[in-house]
Amino acid sequence: MDHQHVFVCGNPALDFAATLRARRSVRFEMFVTPDRLDAWYVECGLVDTITPADKGDVEQAKALREAIYELVTTRRLGQEYGGEALTALNGVARKPPTSPQLTPTGRQTEATPEQALSTVARHAVELLSGPDVPLMKECGNPECTRVYVDRSRGMRRQWCGMESCGNKIKAAAYRARKKSAPTVAAR
Repeated sequence: MDHQHVFVCGNPALDFAATLRARRSVRFEMFVTPDRLDAWYVECGLVDTITPADKGDVEQAKALREAIYELVTTRRLGQEYGGEALTALNGVARKPPTSPQLTPTGRQTEATPEQALSTVARHAVELLSGPDVPLMKECGNPECTRVYVDRSRGMRRQWCGMESCGNKIKAAAYRARKKSAPTVAAR
């Protein structure tokens, strides 16, 4: 299976919030179909197999995603949480999460979309009430709206990921410098 989703944020809840890309401009939606949502849960490693999602599951996932994004942004900016987003997150987190089972071949996690979504919500609760809050940063690419946990030494990381954003920005800056550099006249 080719991986269509990117996991660079350092926390499943942040990666989930990032499935609506470039929020300030093009707003690129990753969960266009129920099978894309299923693929996200599997590729993220939250589940090994999932009961296929339907359109309703996608709508619930998007609603939770927006609540997580709002709460993460609010927390990052040191503001007060909005009541609706809190209610939405806690409502999903209260539902039963995924439960791994031990099999003769190792661990196996089978889940329904509701269980997988609850597990994402619980990751958000842990993140927003835990020690990584001061490490949350928004990607330095103005087009990108991913928030990631910066565990780099001295918190020097600027991008959500080099492949996704860092290289693009560095290449653009290099081209801009070359263009504006005075040309040395050949004698």
